Amino acid sequence: MTQSIAYKIQSWMDEHHQEMLDFIKQLVLIESPSDVPESQKAILDLLSNAFAEIHYCVRRIPGRHSGGQLFARPLVRDKNKPVQILLGHCDTVWPIGTIQDMPLTVKDGNMHGPGVYDMKTGLTQIIFVLRALQELGLDLPLTPVIFINSDEEIGSRESSRYIHKLAKLANRSLVTEPSLGPRGLIKTARKGVGRFTIAIKGKAAHAGLNPEEGASAILELANVIQKLFELNDVEKGISVNVGTIDGGLRANVIAPSSNAITDVRVLTHADAETIEQAIKNIQPVTPGVTLEIEGRIGRPPLEKTPANRAFWNIASNLARELDFELEEGTAGGGSDGNTTSLYNATLDGLGAVGDGAHAHHEHIELAKLPQRCALLGLLLLAPAIEQYP
Repeated sequence: MTQSIAYKIQSWMDEHHQEMLDFIKQLVLIESPSDVPESQKAILDLLSNAFAEIHYCVRRIPGRHSGGQLFARPLVRDKNKPVQILLGHCDTVWPIGTIQDMPLTVKDGNMHGPGVYDMKTGLTQIIFVLRALQELGLDLPLTPVIFINSDEEIGSRESSRYIHKLAKLANRSLVTEPSLGPRGLIKTARKGVGRFTIAIKGKAAHAGLNPEEGASAILELANVIQKLFELNDVEKGISVNVGTIDGGLRANVIAPSSNAITDVRVLTHADAETIEQAIKNIQPVTPGVTLEIEGRIGRPPLEKTPANRAFWNIASNLARELDFELEEGTAGGGSDGNTTSLYNATLDGLGAVGDGAHAHHEHIELAKLPQRCALLGLLLLAPAIEQYP
């Protein structure tokens, strides 16, 4: 890669900065919470039209419980070229009406609004970078395919099967989720995420007349909670959190049932297997009580595999051609990059620099947008990643 190409891409991005901002505003003003499938149509229509304008073939995949997915690829392509995936999501965590309380504003060099950071700016970057490379006449060594889902914030339950299939066919994945924190770190590791439900069955009895005939599911719940919290290991990056509990009928009744819903985060596949088995092997200690344990590590960890490290090294070198030092970090939350990393070289956090994902101070830094777009463009122009066993 020559610095002249980096300069050309950066210059194009600078020239089209305001146009990008206008497109981001359009996306943000279309509220698209994951749990309102019909809200996704307008934003997927806007994205579909934008890809069609740059001569991409667009396929819409309907969802049964989600708003559906978008797949796009160049109308004209060389089938002998390897494939690279540009991955993102159009759903947000914000309910309809949030835009009234969290209005889209531009102030002090930042743009604020629900979903602007996570991750409607990242979607904008995909479109404008592909357009820039076309208009600059730069030939891509790998064919870009785009996959945008509408259920990422709720675990990609419908879309993950498509991501698995695509990732198996691709040489690498570029995930335009927002970068990590105000310094714009690339997410070279992400924790795996799991959810477990422990349902406890006991036996009801009158708490005053014959308590000995009962078996308290709440007493056992207290024991189970202790066992779950004992699995935490800060040094290994393992977090096990009982987030919600429920149970019992009345104060004067020995509780016949209770349950706990638990969130699990792990850094390695080995720890994922260990923790999953440890939770499923929990045994009751209260006589007359049984446990039903359901759940799994749904999103595997994104680890620093040899292929991922090779891709990171390319990215950090390309950043220097744009006159800045790229940094890396580990994210506690998962993304669809966790899935692609099972099969190919993956870089996550290539989207906006800013802060406040899922928080009321959500914003992006406007001045850094052209630079992040230029980096994404250079990565798309990089040679294929050597595949490791």
